[in-house]
Amino acid sequence: MSTETEFDLDLDELVSAEDFLEYFGIDYDASTVYVNRLHILQRYHDYLDAEDGSAAASDAQRFSLHKELLTRAYEDFVSSDARTEKVFRVFHMHEPQQAFVPLGDLMGQVKDASAV
Repeated sequence: MSTETEFDLDLDELVSAEDFLEYFGIDYDASTVYVNRLHILQRYHDYLDAEDGSAAASDAQRFSLHKELLTRAYEDFVSSDARTEKVFRVFHMHEPQQAFVPLGDLMGQVKDASAV
């Protein structure tokens, strides 16, 4: 006995950001999606994860919720960019730290460094 609904089966068929946007009938700018496709889908996923109990709702309610969250995810990148939105962990990392190692410390570890 399968518990997947028609909505679940439809979602299983979607593979690209454009597929999702078109399925939910969301107008989009192709250049915005081209540059931010992974960020949009990750933000959409994050918004879905933050929702509680949406799986118990009807397909129509779930469709509306998914459409609202995907629209919100897309709009985040219409007015902003990936670096500002910081969807992926790499954007949360601190700037590389600079370390200073005196040349004398390095030369002391090289055999016959005084001859160099």
